[in-house]
Amino acid sequence: MAEPGRSVYVDEDQGSDDITSDGTEQKPYKTLLFAHIQHPPLPSNGPQYLTRKKEPGADQGPGVSEVQQQWMPATTTALKKATKLYDQHKKKQAKGDELALRGKQDAEKRQQILEEAKKLKIHQDPQLPKAVKIRLNEKDPGLIKLRSGKSEKDVDYSEGRGTRVRVTGRVHRFRSQKDVIFLTLQDGYGLLQCVLTGDLTKTYDAMTMTLETSLEIYGEMWEVPPKQHAPDDRELHADYYEVIGKAVGDKEAITTRAAPDADPQTLYDNRHLVLRGDHASSVMKVRAALLRAFRQTYEEITPSCLEVTPPCMVQTQVEGGATLFAFDYYGQKAYLTQSSQLYLETCLPSLGNVFCVAPSFRAEKSLTRRHLSEYTHIEAELDFITFDDLLAHLELVMCRVVELALADPKTAKLVLDLNEKFEVPERPFKRMKYAEAIDWLNEHDIKTAEGEAHKFGDDIAEAAERKMTDIINRPIFLTHFPTEIKAFYMRKDPQDPRVTESVDCLMPGVGEIVGGSMRMEDYAELMEAYERVGIDPTPYYWYTDQRKYGTSPHGGYGLGLERFLAWLCNRYTVRECSLYPRFTDRCTP
Repeated sequence: MAEPGRSVYVDEDQGSDDITSDGTEQKPYKTLLFAHIQHPPLPSNGPQYLTRKKEPGADQGPGVSEVQQQWMPATTTALKKATKLYDQHKKKQAKGDELALRGKQDAEKRQQILEEAKKLKIHQDPQLPKAVKIRLNEKDPGLIKLRSGKSEKDVDYSEGRGTRVRVTGRVHRFRSQKDVIFLTLQDGYGLLQCVLTGDLTKTYDAMTMTLETSLEIYGEMWEVPPKQHAPDDRELHADYYEVIGKAVGDKEAITTRAAPDADPQTLYDNRHLVLRGDHASSVMKVRAALLRAFRQTYEEITPSCLEVTPPCMVQTQVEGGATLFAFDYYGQKAYLTQSSQLYLETCLPSLGNVFCVAPSFRAEKSLTRRHLSEYTHIEAELDFITFDDLLAHLELVMCRVVELALADPKTAKLVLDLNEKFEVPERPFKRMKYAEAIDWLNEHDIKTAEGEAHKFGDDIAEAAERKMTDIINRPIFLTHFPTEIKAFYMRKDPQDPRVTESVDCLMPGVGEIVGGSMRMEDYAELMEAYERVGIDPTPYYWYTDQRKYGTSPHGGYGLGLERFLAWLCNRYTVRECSLYPRFTDRCTP
């Protein structure tokens, strides 16, 4: 507020433009603009603006006192500049006040409209045909007839018209136009566009509609008009609806809490909402299709594989003690399984070839985009085979699974929507021995993580492995790894005891998705392996016994479903391929 004749003090060095200052000599402002805002100039006898600042060169080091100017009236140039800025400030403030007033008026007007809308009640017309309850993906022409053409009425169930149906779902998308609302419902089975007109658009529920609100809608099924688009080229013209569960809006709206560009950790915290999105739900549907395809493949191949269900709580290790999740089991030390392989091997004598689909757990503090602490492990063990048999089986299973998944039109569309450049892998897969991979990496100047050339015996790092796979750009069976970097149970190559009959299947964009090997079938060799890696064989008696009671040449593998899915659907990280991913420091929700 302007105060005639008052002196207003401005100190560019010591002043402050906030509520702690009042423009006095003891509490000066920092700028002339702020002084004008707090004490506006008057046509006559207005405030006198006094300013000061340090003399140039006043700060000359420790012990030198600061030299301050005396308070002096603001210069004409400074006042002119401040006045111009103050005029701009007033215009901006006036515009803001105008917008605020208009917003308040609009809010009051909308509130009046909403209060009137609360008075409007809609009712079902008992004269209308009985509605048929359907899922949103129902397309049976014997059950649903689509109306086409034009009508002066929004709803008309005259003879030969569309079927009246009753559907339930959640609002996945909606848009409002003058006197019409288009809603796209989702129920997990399909999508259906619903059209609200007339009084249906004027209710309080219609005017406050939010995404994810669950509804029950009655209406007539129509063909979509020419040049218009809707899921399955059809839509429901509503004659009645009820809100089952209204979803929150504003700051709590799903588009705010699960915004696509939100921080990854925020999206993981809200994974339960992210799963309602198109991409996340599509990945989960493809995942389910892959599981069906794997089971069908194992049943139809010759010889077939029988599904078994090994335990998840164990007292032995498979992939090294450093990655075990330990817990107390009634006073005994136990672990969450790293792999079901050892148990699968025990099934071979009486059940033949076997497989399982089960969770595996790795306490590996790795934050790479292809690691999880809990993942779905598809594992199989095959009896009386050679290493070449194992590779042929792996190639057959993976290609057949992809073939079966894409044979379903719905799954094929989901895959191509997620990964439009996907191509079915060519057979045979490229075979490359570990020693050849070392040479390849050095020839292409791909270094280790330490910046050194690769040498025989190195555990090829993920980055180098992926770079090689992406350059070659086709599935690779990387085989014959050195004994020292592979698990104790892997059989040595009879032609080169330095290496094992082992294989990793590498896919472009992901890297390793399968690891497998022939298993040691000789009792003495297995006992030596226990000793070599410092494992007490006593808890493994049941596994070792397989070599004492009719041993056989056998092998197997483990496939990470999330990695396979990431490759198929072109996902950046395997975390997108798990319903609720578990990784380092993440065990919620």
